[in-house]
Amino acid sequence: MAYYVYLLASKKYGTLYLGVTNDIVRRIHEHKTKAAAGFSKRYSVDRLVWFEIYDDPVTAIEREKELKKWRRD
Repeated sequence: MAYYVYLLASKKYGTLYLGVTNDIVRRIHEHKTKAAAGFSKRYSVDRLVWFEIYDDPVTAIEREKELKKWRRD
């Protein structure tokens, strides 16, 4: 099974959202339709701008945590 680390944006130079999922198509659809209340719904973060694929969830989660430590610039 594949696991994805993905980055969404609200607009160019807008708000960013970083997440992990095992079904990227479903998850992006949830963001676009604002199916769940939360950060991405509140800030209209629904444009997929980048993703990476991993073979196991532990590696994907570690990569997400590593990326969340990065500075925006």
